[in-house]
Amino acid sequence: MLSLLPEGLSLAAFWITMAASFAGSFITAAFGIGGGGLLLAILASIVPPAALIPVHGVVQAGSNAGRMVMLWREIFWPALPWFAVGTLIGVAIGGAVAVELPPQYVQIGVGAFVIYTVLARAPRWFSRWPLFTGLISSFLTMFFGATGLFVASFTKSHKLPRHAHVATHATLMTLQHGLKVVAFGVLGFAYADWIWVIALMIGVGLVGTYAGRLVLNRLTDVRFGLTLNILLVLISLRLIWQGITTP
Repeated sequence: MLSLLPEGLSLAAFWITMAASFAGSFITAAFGIGGGGLLLAILASIVPPAALIPVHGVVQAGSNAGRMVMLWREIFWPALPWFAVGTLIGVAIGGAVAVELPPQYVQIGVGAFVIYTVLARAPRWFSRWPLFTGLISSFLTMFFGATGLFVASFTKSHKLPRHAHVATHATLMTLQHGLKVVAFGVLGFAYADWIWVIALMIGVGLVGTYAGRLVLNRLTDVRFGLTLNILLVLISLRLIWQGITTP
């Protein structure tokens, strides 16, 4: 077992990553958001810094793809085309930028913006500019990792039923994380060293997705919307706090 683990990852840390993958997928499938940020926070404490964003990206791509397939018929397809164009541009620019953005500024900015979209009515132009949403969130994900909050705000502006919201958000994030994974591969990250850990995390994440979907089926649209808003605000406040307290 130990021989299959990449350098810098202990056996105890491996089991923690498995539990985190299940919990993250469960939370996102049940409530539409939150799992990616939770997974990133846990991985940040046990995974070598150089591997954090690429590994997190692959696992998130696999987890979101599972949700997308399970809820395929619920996807709101009009949200995708221009978002995809913006994602391509954002990933290309982010991959080409050599200077890393200060993460605390990103945390504060994303957190404040998401809280605004929850507490205030989403601007009409927000749902009409998926290219902008795709570009900005994809650029930020190359440095920050979990920008699902940002994309969730765009998805939320369409006022979709709970199943359609989760399905559409998963599809957008599959596209974004997938392109990010390709970009890091081009930049030289050695995914082969992490292949077994990544594969097992994705597998465990699919189990978490299935379990979370059972919870989703029991929620009403009103309760789902309320839960989603509460999660968005709490996670955003945590992001802002981290940004403020980071030296």
